[in-house]
Amino acid sequence: MQLTHRYSGFHKRGVLFLLFLAGILYSCEEKKSEIRVEESKTEKIIYLPMEGFVYTTAHNTDLKLSITDSISFGPFKQPLETEIDVLVDPEKQFQEVLGIGAALTDAAAETFFKLSEENQKRFMEAYYSVENGIGYSLGRTIIHSCDFSSGSYTYVEEGDAELKTFNIDHDRQFRLPFTKMALEAAGGELTMYASPWSPPAFMKTNNNMLKGGKLKPEFFQPWANYYVKFIEAYEAEGVPIWGLTIQNEPMAVQRWESCIYTAEEERDFLKNYLGPTLEGSGMGDRKIIVWDHNRDLLFQRASVILNDPEAAKYVWGTGFHWYEDWKDGIPMFQNVKNVNDVFPDKNLIFTEGCNEGYDIEKIDEVRLAERYGRSMINDFNNGVVAWTDWNILLDETGGPNHVGNLCFAPVHGNTKNGELTFTNSYYYLGHFSKFVRPGDKRISSVSSSNTIISTGFINDKDQVVVVVMNQGEKSLKYSITINSRTANLSIPAHGIQTIVLSD
Repeated sequence: MQLTHRYSGFHKRGVLFLLFLAGILYSCEEKKSEIRVEESKTEKIIYLPMEGFVYTTAHNTDLKLSITDSISFGPFKQPLETEIDVLVDPEKQFQEVLGIGAALTDAAAETFFKLSEENQKRFMEAYYSVENGIGYSLGRTIIHSCDFSSGSYTYVEEGDAELKTFNIDHDRQFRLPFTKMALEAAGGELTMYASPWSPPAFMKTNNNMLKGGKLKPEFFQPWANYYVKFIEAYEAEGVPIWGLTIQNEPMAVQRWESCIYTAEEERDFLKNYLGPTLEGSGMGDRKIIVWDHNRDLLFQRASVILNDPEAAKYVWGTGFHWYEDWKDGIPMFQNVKNVNDVFPDKNLIFTEGCNEGYDIEKIDEVRLAERYGRSMINDFNNGVVAWTDWNILLDETGGPNHVGNLCFAPVHGNTKNGELTFTNSYYYLGHFSKFVRPGDKRISSVSSSNTIISTGFINDKDQVVVVVMNQGEKSLKYSITINSRTANLSIPAHGIQTIVLSD
């Protein structure tokens, strides 16, 4: 405070009183949790998130997205090297979130309709209600069959290159009504994209939907037309298709539906056929996702396609899966960052991940849920705008799957007794999807420990969300520092927390 000449006759005690009063006023301003910073003659107000709640899930406890603590901040405390601190900076903002969700497969739909009506309602609320569930906002569907179908099928009769027999009657029994119910449960807004596992057998070099093979050159255009037919058919049923991937896992010869594209082949199919066909059909606004396979070859695929301007102009982003760790058990998170660094004008989306090798006796193993938490934290920190789990629901066998590729899902429905099992993976996913909403932006959140990892987000109301995961065998004390204020917390062993902060 500057004292002007009219205060010059004040007694010394009066001056001291004014200084004391100024100190009180300054203190009150601090308690309002705001700092005023003058920038280019304009006043910027940064609101400090000084209070909030902590939601916790932990293995071998009853904590499942439970409120376990309130949080308030005190003066900044310099962390020691022996202490753990998560430093959050809401002013350092990055990508905008598109959504978090899962795949609505045939297997999920068939299992769903074997549940009681009561459990069907419970399931939909658990996944799609923001208030009473985990608020999924993103969905993936399949273009005809994949391994998580009860059998192989297409939408045309064999040999029909003109697609005159195209129809989606198969999907009307389970998958379409299931998808419509999910849309309704999500409040009518669910960003949906679609992926094919294989063209029809007659279009492929091995004359088989299974076991790899390639798309024959004479069927490039008919196959491009097939995507258009699919989008038209689904949208006629009231299911908007926001985008699509060109091919699921284009470098994997699988015993189920699969088709091989080299990077150059995917690039050329996109720029010469699929891109122009969608554009010519009035679908140029549909988002095209390339790769849709593992992180290991993610950068190579992106480089080949995105360095070609004629192909890149059709690309919204690059999709990837998490199965590259089959080689040595180590996820290749750095490759996601590398793509984001080199191609910052394109988006990154996680399109599939599940825990393989279903065994009911292992359903509570720590590794299953932590694989989700670890991947989501690292992927968002490396630039991902959307994250998609694989099957949203499977039955008590880890299927149905027509080639026996049985897997875990976050939720299993027992088709014999009608029970629903919500695994720890469901709750770990919910620590993100319930609180990190479409339109939120990622912010800087950095941990000083390898055992505790974190990521952070901010919404348009300046509410800050920080997700923290303890990968260790012991409960840990840690601090969180934000805008020169520090709060102390603790997290259980093998636990995950979402901290929601408001000013």
